[in-house]
Amino acid sequence: MPKNKLNNLTNKEWLKFQKSWFIHNPPPRKKGVIVHPAKYPETMAQEFIGFFTKEGETILDPMAGTGSTLIAALRAGRNSYGIELNPKYAKIAQEIVEDERRVLGEQVKGLISKIVNGDAAKIADLGFSTFDYVLTSPPYWDMLRAKGAETQKKRRSSEELDVHYSENPNDMGNISDYDEFVDKLVNIYKGLKPLLREKAYLTIIVKNVKKGGKIYPLAWDIGRELGKTYTLKDEKIWLQDNQPLAPYGMGSAWVSNTFHHYCLQFRNE
Repeated sequence: MPKNKLNNLTNKEWLKFQKSWFIHNPPPRKKGVIVHPAKYPETMAQEFIGFFTKEGETILDPMAGTGSTLIAALRAGRNSYGIELNPKYAKIAQEIVEDERRVLGEQVKGLISKIVNGDAAKIADLGFSTFDYVLTSPPYWDMLRAKGAETQKKRRSSEELDVHYSENPNDMGNISDYDEFVDKLVNIYKGLKPLLREKAYLTIIVKNVKKGGKIYPLAWDIGRELGKTYTLKDEKIWLQDNQPLAPYGMGSAWVSNTFHHYCLQFRNE
């Protein structure tokens, strides 16, 4: 077998990850991170980090939220940085990361895990050097402000849970025009290119969105537009099979229960 230049996995582990779909039902969200209205599980993030990097390399999440990527990086033995626009979430993320470092103890001694409260659209001004991998998930347009969203009912009834990211005009979740949203989002990802080493990967975990009885192909639009800057290499489909079904449109129209995400793999070539 040729020398493994990408990761520290065995041949069997490598082959298993190559399957184009996977089922991952995350554990319950802990206190603190549940405040954030959208996140992906660190247990899943660790699998991607384990495949696309070697131990000791450095990962970036330009939209870090409450720090899932940084927690996963610590557990995998990687350095990590996260950029988070909202100071509230940046503070929560840093506290969670520090708690994780205490739990892992000597295992993570010497590793960097830092949250930067800033705007990813201005990453050139934040003083970063080169990264070996980017793992992130974008906001799903302004869907968190959709009044009829079933998933938001519980959050609206609680004073402790946020129903949208922030009131900041630079927050991507506050853009109402879909084409403007996609354009600004893709430009943020394009801006990472000078900081991503050659042949490094960028993984974006995203799904298409439904609004006003219409589907907006966010994942496909990101793939098409960002593929002009990076090479779109592949996709993995994340399936969640433990979600309750709801009878949307029953008896009158087709409305699916959407329990999958696209994990898009780009390469800096």
